[in-house]
Amino acid sequence: MPETNEHGQPVGDLVPGWTPRPRPEPVVLTGRYVRLEPLSTAHAPALHASLCNPGDDVLWTYRPTDPPADVAAMEALVAATLAAPDMVTFALVPTGEAAQGIASYMRIEPSTGQVEIAGVLYAKSLQRTRAATEAIHLSMRHAFEDLGYRRFEWKCDSLNEPSARAARRLGFTYEGRFRNHMITKGRNRDTDWFSVTDAEWPAVRAAHERWLDPANFDEAGTQLTSLSDLTG
Repeated sequence: MPETNEHGQPVGDLVPGWTPRPRPEPVVLTGRYVRLEPLSTAHAPALHASLCNPGDDVLWTYRPTDPPADVAAMEALVAATLAAPDMVTFALVPTGEAAQGIASYMRIEPSTGQVEIAGVLYAKSLQRTRAATEAIHLSMRHAFEDLGYRRFEWKCDSLNEPSARAARRLGFTYEGRFRNHMITKGRNRDTDWFSVTDAEWPAVRAAHERWLDPANFDEAGTQLTSLSDLTG
C-alpha cells in the first residue's frame, strides 16, 4: 500500500538522497564485441558504405530521413545530428571493423534521472549479432552505473515490429502507446514506449552478460540459450 500524506492522500515512495544526475557526455564505451565511439564526420564513409547499399532502404523506413545518396550527404547528416541539442550520438564499431551503425542518448532528464536510447540504426551486417546486443547493453550500463540514472527508455513506431521485439528481447517492459505522437515523412506515427528501471537493471544486466558470454555459443557461433529466455 502506498504511504499517505497529512491530508490522507496516497503519495509516491521517497527517493532518499536524490540529486540531479550528470548529463551524458561523448565517451568511448568498449565491450568484448563492439566499441561505442562519439560520432564524428570521420565515420561518414564507413556508415555510408554499411547503411546505404542497394536494398538498404528498408533500414530507413521508420526514420525521419532517407538514406544519404553519397558520402558527402552522409557527412551532412552526421553534422546535423551532432548539431541537434540535447542528444549524444555514438558510432557503433564492431571489434576489428569499421562503423556499422549509430545510436543516441535522447530525452535526457538529469533532474529526474531518465534517458532514452534512440535513433538506433544497424547495418544488415550488424543485425542479429552479439555486437548489436552488446551496444545497447553498454549504453544501458553507462547510464545506470556510471551516471546513476533511474530510468532507461526505448521508443519505436508502433508498426516497427522488429524494434518492439528487440526491446522485449533486451528486457524492456512495454508501457503503452502514444497515439498520434508525431508525423514522420508525412505519415502519422503512433509510438510504443518501453523502459527498464534501476531496480530492474541488475537482473537485466545479468541476463545480458550470460547471453554475451562466449560460453553461450557453440563452435559455429550458434547461441545455446536465447536472450529472450533469459529476460523473459
